[in-house]
Amino acid sequence: MGIFKYDVYRSPNVGIYAKCNDSFVFIPNGFATTKVENLCEFLKTKHVFTSVANTRLLGVLMVANNNGLLLPRNSLEEEVIHLKKSTGLNVDILDTKHTALGNLICANDKGGIMSPLIPSEYVKKVEDVLGIEVIRKRIAGYHQTGAMAVATSHGGIIHPATEEDDIRAMSQVLGVELEPATINGGTPYVSSGILANNGSLVVGTLTNGPELVMLTKAFRIED
Repeated sequence: MGIFKYDVYRSPNVGIYAKCNDSFVFIPNGFATTKVENLCEFLKTKHVFTSVANTRLLGVLMVANNNGLLLPRNSLEEEVIHLKKSTGLNVDILDTKHTALGNLICANDKGGIMSPLIPSEYVKKVEDVLGIEVIRKRIAGYHQTGAMAVATSHGGIIHPATEEDDIRAMSQVLGVELEPATINGGTPYVSSGILANNGSLVVGTLTNGPELVMLTKAFRIED
């Protein structure tokens, strides 16, 4: 397991355009094949080219773990069919008015934290598709919980202004110890600059030395 620096469309915000689990990395249609091969090598995955809601903002709009994928209500039917066929995972639509699901739900294979912006009536659907237990909670005062934390089955990171009691509660739900951290030279909205699975981490090109040390500790990466 290691950490690799990478950019998408010359942007360090790799987590805005792409999403991954242990088997697949989801990449916007038309992305350069040679760059995708590098990314798959880093993450030890296959790749799936797709759009979500006819856009390239896959990381912002979708939620993924090793059990399932959640897509927003404005996803196209052919996108849903394509992702089901390509992955064999539970793929379903979360029919809530808020469509940036990746920014609103943080999930690993053990649990999930969902934004209070998403009504509680959707909790069961999220739990069923992803096969996890979910709580609704803000992170550091923000409703965009998916943007504020990233977790694998080994560890995770969370917005540095999160209170210790909240870090403990969320660590318990996700089944890992979360560590306060930033990405890309000080960005606290951590999911924007990282792709994390149980094999590797890919981070934005602006991520600096102290951040890499923190990420190594947080995700329990061994040399």
